[in-house]
Amino acid sequence: MDLHQPDRDDIDVKAVATQLLGQVSDLADEMLRYLVTRIPETVEDDELRGLTLGSCSSNIESVLSMVRHGIDVAAAEAPVTALEHARAMASRGYSVDVMLRFYRLGHEFFTEKLSEAVPLWIEDPSIALRTFVELEAFGFRYIDLISSAVADEYVAELDRRQHQERVERADLVRALVAGERINQGRAERVLRHRLTGVQVGFVCWSGDRGVDLEKVARRVASALGAETALVMQDGPLAVQGWVAVASGAAAGAPSLPADAIGSSAHVAIGSAHSGVPGFRTSHHEALRARRVVELSGRAAPSLTRFPDVALVDLLSRDVEAAKAFVQSELGELARDDTRQRDERTALLAVLDAQGSLMSAARTIDVHRNTVLQRVRRAEQRRGLSASARVAELHAALRLCEVLGASVLSDRVE
Repeated sequence: MDLHQPDRDDIDVKAVATQLLGQVSDLADEMLRYLVTRIPETVEDDELRGLTLGSCSSNIESVLSMVRHGIDVAAAEAPVTALEHARAMASRGYSVDVMLRFYRLGHEFFTEKLSEAVPLWIEDPSIALRTFVELEAFGFRYIDLISSAVADEYVAELDRRQHQERVERADLVRALVAGERINQGRAERVLRHRLTGVQVGFVCWSGDRGVDLEKVARRVASALGAETALVMQDGPLAVQGWVAVASGAAAGAPSLPADAIGSSAHVAIGSAHSGVPGFRTSHHEALRARRVVELSGRAAPSLTRFPDVALVDLLSRDVEAAKAFVQSELGELARDDTRQRDERTALLAVLDAQGSLMSAARTIDVHRNTVLQRVRRAEQRRGLSASARVAELHAALRLCEVLGASVLSDRVE
């Protein structure tokens, strides 16, 4: 039956709506009690309780007024109090499903009241049933429209708040990294990150958009001994992170399973430093370690700690100067060729082992005589013995080991 037709049934539907309109205040109070017993945690503060009551009252009045005046349900709009209630739910962190339960349960309450009222006011059972069905159908369509509207408002408010939170968090991190003065207590609350104690910064990045970098960051945090991490997006292909850890946990390199950083992710980790200055320093170290990794052109996943590349970072601030230094110190040994690479590796292993051929052989897993042969060829290519300009030789070999082609001369075919 169409509610807009001026027949007998339409008059009965409007009459019931008119009768109920006179009881809106009582119905709203009763609906609120009905909701409180079923969703008690969402009306713990006075403001939300008041908005819930206002939403009950305005929605009941709206749906009954539309029926009374024959207004098409498609014209229904969410009352202001209902929209404000949705925003309040979002601001308090309740899920959209909890918010929509108000409407599902409110509709349940309204249906019960109709089932009680209609038989009292309409004696003919068939007309009473038809009237009830019409009112119930109108109420259902109204709730369907209004719940969609308030859900949209909830999502919009959540987006606004999350955007505001992201901006605020990003601004605080920028200020911390820049060394600006901040209110530490407020920063810790907003960032949900402790700024006292030992701080370790790290960076995770990848050229593959399919890599879940936040998952990688959580694994790094766990490996560093932290339950949680402050993680900030840095463009589409990188995240920056910080953990507050015990000094002992930060001392060693994190132990990560082979698949922890994904098939094409890189992780660079700064040293452990204390407090707010440590937050900044460790972050800058992680960025510098990342720079070294990117200079090296490594494609395979990597985990790099700043102390392991600190010297290379320092020596390669000017890459062209570093390359010129390598060429000057190593001569023909600085060519990007497999044989020269093996010779450089052997010579570096001997220097690292303070001249022990046996220790060097164990390190690079070749025979002692092979190490000796490679060292002698390396000395010939260099034009100097391994004992000449040892510090410069060691530095040049370390640059080659870490940066590879970035500081080597072209391969000779």
